[in-house]
Amino acid sequence: MASRTANFCIDAHDPRAQAEWWAQVLDDFRPVEEDDDDEVALTGPAGRELIFLRVPEAKTVKNRMHMCLRPVDRSRDEEVQRLLDLGATIVNDLRSDDSGWAVLADPEGNEFCVLTTPADEAGITQH
Repeated sequence: MASRTANFCIDAHDPRAQAEWWAQVLDDFRPVEEDDDDEVALTGPAGRELIFLRVPEAKTVKNRMHMCLRPVDRSRDEEVQRLLDLGATIVNDLRSDDSGWAVLADPEGNEFCVLTTPADEAGITQH
């Protein structure tokens, strides 16, 4: 039997703010109620967690690993705009009309990608 992911740990200056931001991004992850502001978790499918850990140092280089998101109820471009409205920033825009992705950063600078949806790839407008 192979291993399965249990959680992903993400360094943060403000773990609670990061967890709250990512809970708005990922509709299948919910906050875990805890009083600890140094380690704040979101629980997702199959009990997997995103754990935000307080660290003193700032992010200074590109992530060695990052999440890629695929929107489920809107187009890639609509999702990119939603995330920008939540406070994400564009790091690299690799989108074309029917393919590609956008590299964004969360409020603390951690990169992630937004991929096309099956509707984008089929040329179907979603609403």
